[in-house]
Amino acid sequence: MGIWRSDAVQPSALMALQAGTMAEHLGIEIIGIDGDALRARMPVDHRTLQPHGRLHGGASVALAETVGSVAANLTLDPAESIGVGLEINANHVRPVKDGFVYATARAEALGRTTQIWSIRITDEHERLVCLSRFTVAVIPVTRA
Repeated sequence: MGIWRSDAVQPSALMALQAGTMAEHLGIEIIGIDGDALRARMPVDHRTLQPHGRLHGGASVALAETVGSVAANLTLDPAESIGVGLEINANHVRPVKDGFVYATARAEALGRTTQIWSIRITDEHERLVCLSRFTVAVIPVTRA
């Protein structure tokens, strides 16, 4: 089971929760989950490019926050608490002009009130595109 509350979670079920959200608009897809990592991909196309024809840094950050948020919430009991973004940073390392980028989220710290996640975004050749650190606040469901 690894770090997840359930080992029966399927990417298709996670995608159903993204209907009508920014993740759906940007074409973000959850593509895999294993013992300690959640993976997603996003197309580099008209929705995610900046005017110079390269992947928009904001799209990379949206991908990182999406995969980090989904991962964080998979470690929590949804009847008691939810994880929401508190802070995110990103280093944009390499431009991408087309195809897909792939994000992998891994927990660095899973605390009672905060979590820290590292998200590596790579291109189709597994070259680093963006490295992000995402801090999640764990809050009671009643405050959501």
